[in-house]
Amino acid sequence: MIWNEPNNKSHWDASLDPEWDIFAETVIRAGAAIHSVNPNVTRVLGGMSPIDPQWTNVMRAKGALDAVDVVAVHGFPLDWNLWSIHDWPAKIAEIEAVVPDKPIWVTEVGVGSFGAEEVQTFGVQRTAELLVGRVPRIFWYSLFDLPMAWGAETRHREAEGSSYYRHFYMGLIRPDGTPKPALDVYAKHAADMGLMQWFHFEDPRLDEAVEWMKRLGTRHLRTGLSWADSFRPNAIDWFDRQMEALADFDVTVTFCFTPEHLGLAPHHTSPAREPQAFADFCAWMIDRYAPAGVSTAPALPFAAHDAQAPTMLDFATRKDAA
Repeated sequence: MIWNEPNNKSHWDASLDPEWDIFAETVIRAGAAIHSVNPNVTRVLGGMSPIDPQWTNVMRAKGALDAVDVVAVHGFPLDWNLWSIHDWPAKIAEIEAVVPDKPIWVTEVGVGSFGAEEVQTFGVQRTAELLVGRVPRIFWYSLFDLPMAWGAETRHREAEGSSYYRHFYMGLIRPDGTPKPALDVYAKHAADMGLMQWFHFEDPRLDEAVEWMKRLGTRHLRTGLSWADSFRPNAIDWFDRQMEALADFDVTVTFCFTPEHLGLAPHHTSPAREPQAFADFCAWMIDRYAPAGVSTAPALPFAAHDAQAPTMLDFATRKDAA
């Protein structure tokens, strides 16, 4: 997946690329680089947020859609978007109307528990009812709550009020490791609705996430490999450990985040001075983790073999007792 929410100011600084020329070139070069290493890899245009047909048309006009196989969207109608959760089919149709020749994936959809955990429980069920069978791939955001001490990647942080603090309540599992009621609802749809989980550099939750996802029966996972993180000490050791831990899942990897020293501005949202440098990173990652000629078909998760899966409370109790 090429970038994350590029039409969101918190993830791509459009003031440095007002006509979207640099982003389009970035997609074109990255798409070509990925295809040159492994032509069987599905290339996804990073999930737009907001869902915007006009922006999609700009990408087509600039040739970016020719470099990808799938167009992705993100939506959070009960937390940040100005539309009803019941409008999901119509929002998908808006993009299908301008991209009739490519599949549309929902690479992030979520409902937080900021207001009430019952709202999240409703949100998981209603999302599954609206999207399963409507689009080929869905990723629920997210498995874990983001720890508040880690901060959220937004433009104005605390000044955004409740819009900022909602970022810390999007998970199905609380920071203390206990499951929310919505996790049991998600488990019923895990085979058809994947998970989107960012793993921070050397994230201590990686092994716990793998354990939970196998118990849940999750098959599809979206995560990220950060171009900026690739310049940290021991970066490749962390990347290797992360990808090895996730080997049993069908993984959609998002490539994004500009290293400060390579951007037009010293920030991870900045366009790169040389888009080919990002394309080279993408090619390197594909060559290392999804090279041509190597099967990446995932094994069936643990829970898929269970005749009767226990509840998530059962799992939490079992884990604590171990």
